[in-house]
Amino acid sequence: MKLFLRLLAYVRPYALQALASVLLMAFVGLLDAFRVLLIKPIFDAVLKPSDTTHHLRLINFSFQNFHVQFNLEQVVPGHFHNAWTMVAFALVVSTVIKSFCDYLGTYLSNFAGYGMITDLRNDLYESILRRSVSFFQKHSTGTILSTLINDVERVQFAMSSVMSDFLQQFFTLLFLIVVVILYGGKLAWVLLLFVPVVASSARRIGRNVRTTTRSGQDKLAEIQNILHETVTGNRIVKAFSMERWEMKRFRDAARRLFRANLRSVRAQAISSPLMDAIGATAIALLLLVGRGQIQRGALTEGAFIAFIIAVFKLYDPVRKFALFYNSFQQAAGASSSIFEFMDAQDDVQEKPHAIELKTFQHAFCFRHVNFSYAGDDGPKQVLHDINLEVKRGEVIALVGPSGAGKTTLVNLIPRFFDVSTGQITIDGHDLRDVSLNSLRSQIAKVTQDTILFNDTVRNNIAYGQPDVPKQRIIEAAKAALAHDFILQMPDGYDTVIGEKGFRLSGGERQRLAISRALLKNAPILVLDEATSALDAQSESLVQAALANLMQGRTVFVIAHRLSTVRRATRIAVLEEGRITAIGTYEQLLRNSASFQRLHQLQFFDISEAAVSARNRE
Repeated sequence: MKLFLRLLAYVRPYALQALASVLLMAFVGLLDAFRVLLIKPIFDAVLKPSDTTHHLRLINFSFQNFHVQFNLEQVVPGHFHNAWTMVAFALVVSTVIKSFCDYLGTYLSNFAGYGMITDLRNDLYESILRRSVSFFQKHSTGTILSTLINDVERVQFAMSSVMSDFLQQFFTLLFLIVVVILYGGKLAWVLLLFVPVVASSARRIGRNVRTTTRSGQDKLAEIQNILHETVTGNRIVKAFSMERWEMKRFRDAARRLFRANLRSVRAQAISSPLMDAIGATAIALLLLVGRGQIQRGALTEGAFIAFIIAVFKLYDPVRKFALFYNSFQQAAGASSSIFEFMDAQDDVQEKPHAIELKTFQHAFCFRHVNFSYAGDDGPKQVLHDINLEVKRGEVIALVGPSGAGKTTLVNLIPRFFDVSTGQITIDGHDLRDVSLNSLRSQIAKVTQDTILFNDTVRNNIAYGQPDVPKQRIIEAAKAALAHDFILQMPDGYDTVIGEKGFRLSGGERQRLAISRALLKNAPILVLDEATSALDAQSESLVQAALANLMQGRTVFVIAHRLSTVRRATRIAVLEEGRITAIGTYEQLLRNSASFQRLHQLQFFDISEAAVSARNRE
């Protein structure tokens, strides 16, 4: 119920449409019940030509001192005199008005339903975008996509299509209950015997439906995750001839989804047959009791037929309510995942009234920084007592073996993670005290895994700056040595480069990323092994572009190749999460055994490769 009420909160902007749809559906239910009332005069007067009465009584109900009488001629124009014309007029007019109200009510109900789901989807997407990096480490891409698409779709179906039908059936049920009581009298009390059975059965079935639906959604997320991995990594799959293995993974996951769906179907399918059995039993009992009422003259044939038809029509909403309940339980199961994502507590949170940074002026400092990743087996410490001060305009290079903590260290700079202990400051301000937007606007990043979007070259370079003049984009591309190859593309700067820029070479992708960083013009630059995956020719072009990018900026650069960090102001050597040495290239060659070892290993490999090449010649 809490989840449902929270979903209904999204209806507030559409309260006018929702209220109008409720009133219209109430009118639909009223007119549906009114048409059932017309059955009595049809059998008692219209189908008896000998009956010449002009008074067609629809309701004649008495209970102690309470009396209700209602004649058809009260709502029919006076120039209709005989029974047939009065009933025919009332039947046609009520049907036309009901149809119009049904159409308009359904439209407005769906308008409110789709509107609230659009807002819910937008809020969910915004909350996911604002989650910290650790959130994306905890949840797979398939799970996130399943929640955004499949879970929202479940809620959408319940709150739009099902809701409009539910409102109509609810008011139809309400007014038909009145008809049953008015025409059936004591017979109506027989139906109360079945209410506890219907309610308890629906509740038990709904609980099972909710559980099995959540299980099915989880299995669907597993399939989407496999699909995402194999599509994005299709080249690796083909290179290792793993098609059969991936097909087996997918089929196993599909089989698990199949079984989960069958469990859900078993839980849902029992509701309709159960309601059928209960309804048939109730009607059979009513026929037995009603026959005696007619024999005693307590009921006319027309009144009893109207009563039985009302019961039949009453049974239809009751049967559908079980389906509606199942749909709402499915929506509740789906919404629990949606609100779980929306309510997730970020590891990185911005303080209220955080400081808005001005342009970076002085220094970026690490003071006794320790950092641990949260793992299943407890926290795993990655950085130990990092102390480092980088002044404005300095180029600091981070070198060391894989797993030493270099990338983790630079990920603390834009505050993708918060330090476990210690402090990081920018111009004297603790990063935890400044706003995330103002901090990250000071930082540009170029990584080995270049992230490009399935959009035009222009929009990729101007990412985050849609209104920037084209001339500035061209200047950034020229500085990144990308302008020439862009002009050779079919549509130049308007060429769509494909998902992740797959239509470009590695060097071209890197130069587009450098163009994007140049256009951002941030004072702090992070280069995370930006040239490690390139061949010699591409690397030389990218190095030249990086030289342009680094001018006048404070730079943190990670590189495996020592040749790429010679121009660094200082080099920090990281081993097992600790800075073991810091100094210039020449100083480290003289004083750091770790740097000497890295230097010897790398340049020994280079000389050995050169000798092998000469021998092959």
